[in-house]
Amino acid sequence: MSRPLCRSGFGRRWSGFVILTLIASGFVIPLQAQQTEGIVTYEYKYYWTKVNSRLTFLSKEEKDRMKLTWGNEEDGPGTKMKLTFNDKQSIYTYFSDQGQSDDGQYSWRQSDYLIYRNFEQNKLIENHEMLGKTYLLEDSLMTYNWRIQNQIKDIAGYVCMKAETFDAIKNQKITAWFAQDIPVGAGPERHFGLPGLILELDINDGDVVVTAQKVELKNVDKGLILPKMKGKKIKNTDYDQLLKKHIFDSIKAQRNPYWSIRY
Repeated sequence: MSRPLCRSGFGRRWSGFVILTLIASGFVIPLQAQQTEGIVTYEYKYYWTKVNSRLTFLSKEEKDRMKLTWGNEEDGPGTKMKLTFNDKQSIYTYFSDQGQSDDGQYSWRQSDYLIYRNFEQNKLIENHEMLGKTYLLEDSLMTYNWRIQNQIKDIAGYVCMKAETFDAIKNQKITAWFAQDIPVGAGPERHFGLPGLILELDINDGDVVVTAQKVELKNVDKGLILPKMKGKKIKNTDYDQLLKKHIFDSIKAQRNPYWSIRY
């Protein structure tokens, strides 16, 4: 089953639709200068007891025990991520190279994870550490087929519209909330391609939630310089096949596939 993708050239045809929808819903669109560059700080929260609850090979007793034992730990702060963007390109990665426990007693090196998109050149570069290796994905931009909804909510001080799609590789429902006041098609994780910056991403009804905590609109030319990256070079199709095989083999062996790949 293939992922519902389309070549870049995303979203701009929706702009008029979004504006008309907002007006029809009775919302006022502020007339202000639109900013197209800056840094967004996100909180990435992974609710692994919810992910485990979807594993068909676990019994109800095992799922309940995991939730009872570990569920409270998921209420703590998530991982800080950052998106540096302008209207031509974006870089998404960890806020810091070092992870740290809540009490500050333990720290560790974050795994390699960086996503670079060049909208102007239709270019994608991703650096992923997973399955015991580091991969360097280089290909053209491809995005999901988004369906824009008429719901809105406030995120980090911006009125955001809802959009949905589906990841057929991981069998996940994807919900994004994007701010049309920031008319850039960038977003967190592997998701982008809407007529506005994605400020919240919900993967599979709350299994993973990535929410903007702070939006700084400023010049970011120096922040969009790519670091040196190493890894086994692959294309989008290779990456998808790698994920599909790993997920299938893991479920067959009654293992959680997401211990070694990003959800």
